[in-house]
Amino acid sequence: MKQTKIILPETEMPTHWYNIVADMKNPPAPPVGPDGKPLDPAMMQAIFCDPIIEQEMTAERWVKIPEPVREIYQQWRPTPMFRAHRLEAALGTPAKIYYKYEGISPAGSHKLNSAIPQAWYNKQAGVNRLTTETGAGQWGSSLSLAGQMFGIDVRVYMVKISYQQKPFRRSMMETWGGEVLASPTDLTETGRKILAADPDNQGSLGIAISEAVEEAAGRADTCYSLGSVLNHVLLHQTIIGQEARKQFEMVGDYPDMIFAPCGGGSNFGGVAFPFFADEAAGGKPVRLVAVEPSSCPSLTRGHFAYDFGDSVGLTPIMLQYTLGHDFMPPGIHAGGLRYHGASSLVSQMYHDKLIEAVAVPQVATFEAGVQFARSEGIIPAPESNHAIRACIDEALRCKESGEAKTLFFNLSGHGHFDMVSYDKYLSGKLEDYDYPQAEIDAALARLPQVKA
Repeated sequence: MKQTKIILPETEMPTHWYNIVADMKNPPAPPVGPDGKPLDPAMMQAIFCDPIIEQEMTAERWVKIPEPVREIYQQWRPTPMFRAHRLEAALGTPAKIYYKYEGISPAGSHKLNSAIPQAWYNKQAGVNRLTTETGAGQWGSSLSLAGQMFGIDVRVYMVKISYQQKPFRRSMMETWGGEVLASPTDLTETGRKILAADPDNQGSLGIAISEAVEEAAGRADTCYSLGSVLNHVLLHQTIIGQEARKQFEMVGDYPDMIFAPCGGGSNFGGVAFPFFADEAAGGKPVRLVAVEPSSCPSLTRGHFAYDFGDSVGLTPIMLQYTLGHDFMPPGIHAGGLRYHGASSLVSQMYHDKLIEAVAVPQVATFEAGVQFARSEGIIPAPESNHAIRACIDEALRCKESGEAKTLFFNLSGHGHFDMVSYDKYLSGKLEDYDYPQAEIDAALARLPQVKA
């Protein structure tokens, strides 16, 4: 069966990022301090450079991509989109299934789309050292490479369970010059306190963020770089959805539903937001579905409230869907989705019922990933398997109803460094985790008490 591969000419790569804030009737509430008052942007200078702060705060609809960033993007962008004919046949569905493949980037995922501009803006601001966190390692790999391209030293706090599960991601970061530490560490006050209370703590993205922020705030020569959640990160990722819109135009089609994994929100926002722009301009409405793990269900079981972005309360307080900043997710293999909250942009859209969310169990996601790999040939990252699972489920519903929908998902990265996870699935050792409601309730009870 012939595969349909849709490739944009290099000249068609977008020149601007899309800022969804410009089209939101209810823009997200601004971050606040412990007193409940909106945060002065100057207070963010302790960890971010000025150009990043400016992008975080802007409501401008289109933000120009700097030419040096576009030049580097052209090493792998535009990324291809495929029609999944073989998967459709395997499912016996009348639905058409498309996917965009971000795994062709040098770092193997979509994360490089934000790492490159963040490194460039920091270099322009005279910053020569960055700290960051990483879960599964895609973001840490991407920022390590971006730092190497612009002569910036990068220290990565990697969630300990992922550090142990994914040693070759660590090797990749170190090959590109990144320094990688298993978080929690004994190098920060945050890490020391957590290890004193629990020496076997397996870490979380919230803890790793706390350590990276603490170090950046304590050193004049260092800024912090975040791989998801914040507005400027989702802004950079919209190059994915913009390219996809043009690729659908090339084949005379348009999606009815879009699926993307959702942890902090950069993956989902990157592919979904540009299609929301079409709807905001009077175009065809599209169902935008964020897919999260049932073990870390911030949208589907979290609370819409003000909360910190890290575990110990060093970051600004943001209005978001959250499971509580000190929520400790299980050690699932989709490490990039093990985060307690969701982006303020994604959260506000979910609260306003502009997007949908679904939570799926771990074993079912790997089942979907293996079925996809055997049909289409690409072994997906565990995070991407969540979108594949939800898309396959919808395709099977179409099979039952006879409805020929057009379905689209973002294949955000390859799983070449995740084969231990696949080994566990194939040997029957992979387990599902449904986080107990009592634990969620306990974490939510410890939310910061602010009134904005």
